[in-house]
Amino acid sequence: SKKRLRVKRLLLPRRRAKSPRKEDGLKAVFGLGNPGIEYALTRHNVGFSVIDLYRKAHCHGEKGRILSSSLVYQTENLLLIKPMTYMNASGEAVSAIIDRFKLAFPDVLIIYDDLDLPLGRMRILPKGGAGTQKGMLSILEVLGTEAIPRLRIGIGMESRSQDTIDYVLGRFMPREWEELIPILERSVDAIEAFRTQDIDTVMTRFNQRGPAVVNDGGDTIL
Repeated sequence: SKKRLRVKRLLLPRRRAKSPRKEDGLKAVFGLGNPGIEYALTRHNVGFSVIDLYRKAHCHGEKGRILSSSLVYQTENLLLIKPMTYMNASGEAVSAIIDRFKLAFPDVLIIYDDLDLPLGRMRILPKGGAGTQKGMLSILEVLGTEAIPRLRIGIGMESRSQDTIDYVLGRFMPREWEELIPILERSVDAIEAFRTQDIDTVMTRFNQRGPAVVNDGGDTIL
């Protein structure tokens, strides 16, 4: 009878709700940087700058909230995240967000400045070491794997004799912005592609187009 069926449904255990990633295809993009107005628009905060540009281009009115030591902006299927732990402890914030939203590593993209790439170049990789980037090093150490997709934005120094800390915490010169802005805009396009595509597809597309893109072998593709 209908009454017996209703009772049976009430007694049966309810199915667990699926995780956000499985149900909604949720992905996360982390832009690395340092919090505080004194670090705004510095070379080391390129990751923050890309997140801000993406929000202006694709998000309308979404307000951020502090979750797990990060400033998080959430759209329907994408998290845009600025870790608030300072660069060298980025792993703590990234790990906390991954755990909170049950994200798989291939659904995570880390964006950061890279001294090992020339200014005005970008490179997307599905895995690898941290190079000289201490924020990425923190992430790899905390997560215990190098299989973390990343988008590297070149800020390379013309002379290695210059103090590294002063350089990365300094602001771009006007002529440097002219080289950097097209790459920041291209990074925004890469995020939008990553929202619906896997990292290998995004890497193939964005590492093989444009005069300011470096391929997997480190060669410039014209």
